[in-house]
Amino acid sequence: MNGDRQRRRGLKAEDRALWDEVKKTIDPLRARSDQVPPEQPAAEKLTAPKKPAKPRPAPIAPAVKGPPPLAPIDRRLRQRLVRGHVTIDARLDLHGLKQAEARARLGAFLAAAQARGASLVLVITGKGEGAPADRYGGERGVLRRQVPMWLALPELRSLVIGFEEASPSHGGAGALYVRIRRRRV
Repeated sequence: MNGDRQRRRGLKAEDRALWDEVKKTIDPLRARSDQVPPEQPAAEKLTAPKKPAKPRPAPIAPAVKGPPPLAPIDRRLRQRLVRGHVTIDARLDLHGLKQAEARARLGAFLAAAQARGASLVLVITGKGEGAPADRYGGERGVLRRQVPMWLALPELRSLVIGFEEASPSHGGAGALYVRIRRRRV
């Protein structure tokens, strides 16, 4: 009963000042628990050093914007191509070229097509089947496998929206429809 009267009266001014100093040295609890930590003597509470502030994490740098993703040719455009309702703006035939020469021509061709405002081109690689391997055991159909990889490279992605194998009427597995990205002004 005696304790109840003290709670109602409040703290004296010097006790309030002491309590305010103690509160400055205490970190709030993160979660409430049923266990109460053992009390420390008042002298230790007042002289307890403040904990150093936690270092802030380094700000996250904005992601470097890479080339836009490739998109396949949509079904409607492909149907219109097969039926002959859409014309192909330009063609590039890479038959018989070495890889280095074919890659250089492909890059120049796509840049020129974009400059002319072309939207769809046909790149003929050849199937590579039926051709005998060279006497050193070289592979067949190298350009057929390499050209799609080249088109996916960052240096050509600024020119290319997407690509897909051509229909049989345009060369089938030995050719690719390539959609050209519009030139930014």
